[in-house]
Amino acid sequence: MALVDDNLTAAGVAMEGEVSDYLALLKPRVMSLVVFTAAAGLLVAPGPIHPFVAAIAILCIAVGAGASGALNMWYDADIDAIMSRTRNRPIPSGRLDRQTALMFGLVLSVFSVALLGLAANWFAAGLLAFTIFFYAVIYTMWLKRATPQNIVIGGAAGAFPPMVGWAAVTGNISLDSVVLFLIIFLWTPPHFWALALYKQSDYAAAGIPMMPNVAGERSTRNQILVYAILLSLASLLPLATGLTGWVYAVPAIGLGLVFSGLAFKLWRAPAEQMKRNARELFTFSLLYLFALFLALVADVGIARFLEMIS
Repeated sequence: MALVDDNLTAAGVAMEGEVSDYLALLKPRVMSLVVFTAAAGLLVAPGPIHPFVAAIAILCIAVGAGASGALNMWYDADIDAIMSRTRNRPIPSGRLDRQTALMFGLVLSVFSVALLGLAANWFAAGLLAFTIFFYAVIYTMWLKRATPQNIVIGGAAGAFPPMVGWAAVTGNISLDSVVLFLIIFLWTPPHFWALALYKQSDYAAAGIPMMPNVAGERSTRNQILVYAILLSLASLLPLATGLTGWVYAVPAIGLGLVFSGLAFKLWRAPAEQMKRNARELFTFSLLYLFALFLALVADVGIARFLEMIS
């Protein structure tokens, strides 16, 4: 009896390990940011949407983001095995093979797009399909290994989710949804270049032409500062278009000042402090995007509540 229990326990551990490996393929940390910004786009979009349809739409966007992650890990297995921060992923560690990851990613891609089209509308589904294609093919297979502008152009893939959420409600895109896209698009370079500054040896070993390895640390720091300032200005556009009011503007201004301040601190940091300041900016950039979109949802939600009771 004890032997049977031991075997069942071992089988359960193995099954749990397999499930965790498939979950790892979905890049859950990246997915959480995608889901949050997509949900923000859906919540602030004008027009009604049934709560059940909204939940299905967010699920589809999450699954689509996970599918992109799986396809990225399938294609990048060779360089993932070289880099310290990725070598323990399921494929380079040998826990899953590349063919399994490819099929997993393709099945999830088809499922997420088809379900979103059936539950919400086919415009949103087409935009989700393009987002998956852009990340898996344009960024992963082409830009990432071809140009130091990989993050700038490829960042569009991470900027599409709020537009998909918006389209799930409205069936189209608008100036406001483009503004949400622009904010994430401008956020992406300083976010990832800060990471690249303190992980540049990894990227050099893998042969990926990240900006610090190609243009140098000084040029990268210059560009981070420029993008941080542009991002801070772009974050005020929802106020200019009338999407939000001062409930959003006040935290947006504060967050932008801190982000630009950290970028300036990195820009002027001596060489021996550069990696520490880059890590500080990278960490804050994650908080920045969450807090900014939370303020966006709060502002629109409060305005709609006040309009409803007036």
